[in-house]
Amino acid sequence: MARRTLVSVTAFVAVTAALALVATVPAAGQAPSAAKSNGAGAKAAYTPTRTPDGQPDLSGYWTNASYTPLQRPKGVTKEFYTPAELEELAAAVLRENARDTGTGTPRDLHYDNTQFGIDKGQATYAQNLRTSLIVDPPDGRIPPQIPEAVKRNAAIAEARKQRGGQFDKVQNMGYDDRCIVMIGTAPPMLDPGYLATFQIIQSPGYVTILTERLHDARVVPMDGRPFPPSNVRSWKGVSRGHWDGNTLVVETRNSNGRIQEAAVGPIGNGAFEGASENMRVTERFTRVDAATIDYRFTIEDEKTWARPWSAELPFAKMEQQGPFFEHACHEGNHAPENMMGVVRHQEKLAAEAAAKKSSN
Repeated sequence: MARRTLVSVTAFVAVTAALALVATVPAAGQAPSAAKSNGAGAKAAYTPTRTPDGQPDLSGYWTNASYTPLQRPKGVTKEFYTPAELEELAAAVLRENARDTGTGTPRDLHYDNTQFGIDKGQATYAQNLRTSLIVDPPDGRIPPQIPEAVKRNAAIAEARKQRGGQFDKVQNMGYDDRCIVMIGTAPPMLDPGYLATFQIIQSPGYVTILTERLHDARVVPMDGRPFPPSNVRSWKGVSRGHWDGNTLVVETRNSNGRIQEAAVGPIGNGAFEGASENMRVTERFTRVDAATIDYRFTIEDEKTWARPWSAELPFAKMEQQGPFFEHACHEGNHAPENMMGVVRHQEKLAAEAAAKKSSN
């Protein structure tokens, strides 16, 4: 659930703020104009192996676990970190995680990811020297929302406020806390914080992307069929795919807008936050070597942003090639009860303190 990601995310923010001081100075000998997504320079063209039906082979187990933020941290003025900076960033996050383990801090209220072997520092992660996943606009930031979207999302936030606080009742909590749908399982595919692992399965006429987190499977038809009419919608939209040379291109539309609406405010996840049901995602998967898929996506939503925006990140081949074990989120999901219990206890303490103050 979302709260399980707070340790790594919070630590990352603290560390990137420190690295921002270093990142404002271009690295010696670095030539961003010639660099690729990992900042390491151009590579020789890779010829992928083929599936039995002749398609480029993307099959296998992959991870997009990354220490790179979606948006470029404020104060960072260059496109790539140096390898040394990235190494320090990863090490500092691990040190921060270890420092919090067992301390009972708010970041450790659920559990320590390392206890279960699911921290990205314990397994393969997709090394990426970019200072942000966003590559367009050039500043590495999501474009500002248009006035119509600002007004729409303010109304959504106000309606939620009228229903009470996030922890006043289960219905007000995030969909991921309730194990309904989770970050990273819907396009675009971003590091969800833990279990950032995927299996790509290819068969004649279809590509299936299975996510370990919540065990969602996205089945992408490759036979050129049209999208359903606009009144046919789903939580994650409808995907259609085709091959552009060695690149798998997947377009997703027809979302029902519920994930985007839920992402407004304190439970937002960045990429969808404030988008409308009009959002369209175009993904491109290109295998650039035996162990790496270059993943790029573009988001378009004229009801939210005046221009499209794009990001890219590598998918790294996992050292352990499966199988995935069941992610039984609903079973034994005590987190909603526990989180609401903590808030009720805090409210009780506040009320007792207020009563004691008034009596004095």
